[in-house]
Amino acid sequence: MTTATPRPARSTEGPGLILLLGALIGFGPLSIDMYLPAFPAIGESLHATAGEVERTLATFFAGLAVGQLFSGPVSDRFGRTKPLYVGLVLYVLGSIGCASAPSAEVLAACRFVQALGGSVGMVTTRAVVRDLHSGAAAARMMSRLVLVMGLAPILAPLLGGWVLRAAGWRAIFGSHAVIGLIALGAAFAILPETAPPKSGASHSKPFQAMWSITKAPDFLGPALAAALAQAGMFAYIGGSPFVFITLHDVKPEHFGWFFGANAAGLVAVSQLNHWLLARSSPEQVLKQAVRIAALAGLALVTVASTGFGGLWGIALSLFVFVSSLGAITPNATALAMEQHAKQAGIASAVLGALQFMLAAGASAAVSASHDGTARPMALGVAIAALLALGALGLARRADTSPAS
Repeated sequence: MTTATPRPARSTEGPGLILLLGALIGFGPLSIDMYLPAFPAIGESLHATAGEVERTLATFFAGLAVGQLFSGPVSDRFGRTKPLYVGLVLYVLGSIGCASAPSAEVLAACRFVQALGGSVGMVTTRAVVRDLHSGAAAARMMSRLVLVMGLAPILAPLLGGWVLRAAGWRAIFGSHAVIGLIALGAAFAILPETAPPKSGASHSKPFQAMWSITKAPDFLGPALAAALAQAGMFAYIGGSPFVFITLHDVKPEHFGWFFGANAAGLVAVSQLNHWLLARSSPEQVLKQAVRIAALAGLALVTVASTGFGGLWGIALSLFVFVSSLGAITPNATALAMEQHAKQAGIASAVLGALQFMLAAGASAAVSASHDGTARPMALGVAIAALLALGALGLARRADTSPAS
C-alpha cells in the first residue's frame, strides 16, 4: 500500500503559494483563451476548416474532464505533489506536440494530452484548499485564487494576439510549454504536501467513491450550480467572437478589451466576495450571486431578441453575468467540498469533470444552433444560469430534509 507522506511545509499561505495555486487552476483558461485569436491562422496554416480547428477546443475540454476524473483518485492515494509533477511534465510535452503539429488531427490529439496534464493542477488546487481549510475560510482562499486565476482571461487573448503577430501561432503553444516548466519548478520549490495520511483501502474503489459523492445532495447542489455557471461562461466564450466581431463589427484587436473587461469584473467580485464572507455565509452569498446571474441572462436574451441596447446592451449584460461568477465559483466550490475532506481529490475531480462536461455541451450547443444572431449565445447563458438557480433548490431541499 502506498500512502502520501506529508513533508515539512516549505511555505505558508503567503503570496508565493497563492500565486502558484492560482496559476495551476488557471491553466485551463490560459490554454483556451490564449489561442482563440489564432483560429484563422491555424486553419490557414494546416489547411483545415473552421470546424476542424474548433474541434481542437472540444478535445481540450474532453481532456480536462477525463483527466480530472483520473487525477482526483490518484491525488488522494499518492498525495498532491507527485501526481502534479507528472501532470505538468505531460502538459509540457503536449504543448510541444501542439507547437509542432503538422495537421489539425495531430493538433487535436496533442491538445487532449495537454489538457490531461493541465487537469492535474486544477484538481490539486481545489484539493489543497480543502486540505487546509473548510467552510467560509475555504471560500475566502478560493476568492484569493480567483484573483490570480482571473488574470488569465484578461491577459491571455491579448498575449495570444501579440505572440501571434510577433512569431506565429506555433509560438503560442511554445509559450505554454515554457509556462508549464516554470510552474513545475515553482511547484517543486513552494508547494508542500498537504494530503493527510490515510488508508489506501478507502480508495480501493475510486469510481464507486465518485458515484457516492456525486449523488450526495450536499455536494450535487453547489457542484451543479458551479458547473452550470461555468457552462454559461463557455456559451459566452464560444459565441462571443461571432457576436462581437462579425455581428457588431468590433475589430479583432479590440475584442480582447471586451473580453478583458468581463474578466476584470469577475476578479473584482471575487475580492468583494472575500469582504462579504466576513458578514454573510457562503450559502447566502452564493444564492444572491446566482440570482444576479439569472437576471443578467434574461436581460441578455431580451437584448439579443429585440435589439434594444445594441452592442452595449449585450456587453453590459455579459459583464454582469461574468462578474457574478466571481462570487458563484468560490462559494459553490467550498460548499461542494465541505463534507468531503477525506476524499478531497475525488470530490475535486468530480467537480472539475462536471464543469468541463457541461462547458463542452454548452459550447457545442451554441455552435450547433448558430442562426446568424446573438440569440443562441444569449439563450445558452440564460438557460445555464436558470438551471444553476434550480440546482441551489436541490441543495436547500437536502438541508431541510428529515434525513439531514
